[in-house]
Amino acid sequence: MTVVKTLLELPELRLRLRGGGDLLDRRVTRVYGTELPDPSRYLSAGELVLTGLLWWRGPGDAEPFVAALARAGTAALAASGADSGGIPEDLVQACERHRIPLLEVPPDLSFAVIVERVVLALAAGRDAPAGRLPAHAADLPLPELLRLGSAELGLPCWVLAGTGRVVAGTGLLLPEAEPLAAAFSMGTTLDSRHTVLPAGEGFTVPWALVVGGSANWTGEQHEIAAEVATLIGRRRGSARQHEVERSLFRVLAEGGDLGESFAAAGWPPDTPVRVVLTRAGGTEGDLLDELLAGYPVRVLRGRFGGSACALVAAEGWPDDWPSAAARALSTVEPALTADRVLVSIGGPAALTGVRGALEEAVHALEVGAGRDERIAVVPGAEIGVHRLVLAGVSDELRTALRRRVLGPLLDYDAAQHSDLVHTVRVFLESSGSPAVAAKALHIHVNTLRYRIGRAGELLGLDLTDFTHQVDVYLALRISG
Repeated sequence: MTVVKTLLELPELRLRLRGGGDLLDRRVTRVYGTELPDPSRYLSAGELVLTGLLWWRGPGDAEPFVAALARAGTAALAASGADSGGIPEDLVQACERHRIPLLEVPPDLSFAVIVERVVLALAAGRDAPAGRLPAHAADLPLPELLRLGSAELGLPCWVLAGTGRVVAGTGLLLPEAEPLAAAFSMGTTLDSRHTVLPAGEGFTVPWALVVGGSANWTGEQHEIAAEVATLIGRRRGSARQHEVERSLFRVLAEGGDLGESFAAAGWPPDTPVRVVLTRAGGTEGDLLDELLAGYPVRVLRGRFGGSACALVAAEGWPDDWPSAAARALSTVEPALTADRVLVSIGGPAALTGVRGALEEAVHALEVGAGRDERIAVVPGAEIGVHRLVLAGVSDELRTALRRRVLGPLLDYDAAQHSDLVHTVRVFLESSGSPAVAAKALHIHVNTLRYRIGRAGELLGLDLTDFTHQVDVYLALRISG
């Protein structure tokens, strides 16, 4: 039997006990990772819960999180303070109040290592989910788990994503995959030829176990299928930890030699890179995994700020990926668990320009956040250069620049109750054409010329000069 004390005794994990020394005989039955502020819906008794504290923003955040663990009967909490400046004191206190053993994870230790070692410890202790599958089923890779389930059921099986992507199968093609995915995303099944069981909760894009030829099931088959679906969800939750390159993304955020970091990851220095960011209310990591699945490209995954981030080798990556991602998300929209789903793309750029591509993706994500639609996929190429230039300017400097360039014109409009500012903007957005601007403003072209001349006098600029036009247009764009 594996207990909390067993994990502390694993030398390669270097876990440090921060509280709950009298609770180390609690039995650990499985491992679960989460970054949700309230993971209540997805917890089971006996779990070792792993967290990188990405949900923690300040004092008071720990109480509801730890209370949820206590209600679920969690065996212990293993937390890494790598991204939060250490283990917050309110987390230590909350674990003491709710009697949850707290284990501190070394900042340089990947959760993938913890998951692997805990799974091995559980296997050695013959701990596995109670059910009808063999004890080793919980440790199998997804394709092997699916083959085992299919053999036990005597029926073909597939794992289907809500986008219509067949994640894995038992060697047969899944007919009508996209209509079936759309149906289960709406909470229904396509027809009686398939049985669809949700496979895991808490992911932005849902997965399902699809079993074919299942018109008349026995009670044992129902139990086996439910167990396979549960294990698929758990495999999905733990597998993504293998993708995280913590050290590289720490260098990306804090500064340092990216060349060395990429070389350590096995990326040549001439690799062109695109940057993808996703934000989905705490489940953006799973969203990113789903959107990038199926593309034969090298990917490094991590986090940047409050978003999931991927660095994607641009060579071989389709140019229409943004539109394909938007279509896939619109297909599964009824089943999305997040209120807003935002995706942005920056680059391509050489490794030396990755930070610039990242900034482009960050600003594209902000553009998406400002839109009304629930799903926004915004490539950086859609953002005008002037917007990217202004994005790096502080609010105070924006205000000062706007006032310096447009001050006399703003004062004139306020005193005369006129709208020369609007006239100038329409004129510039009409490529400096008096005829086009006059038509857009529904005025005579001579009136337009008079107003532009007057505006130029007030500003002390020749508004037919291209350089002056650029300065004035940027100042106008500061206000949107």
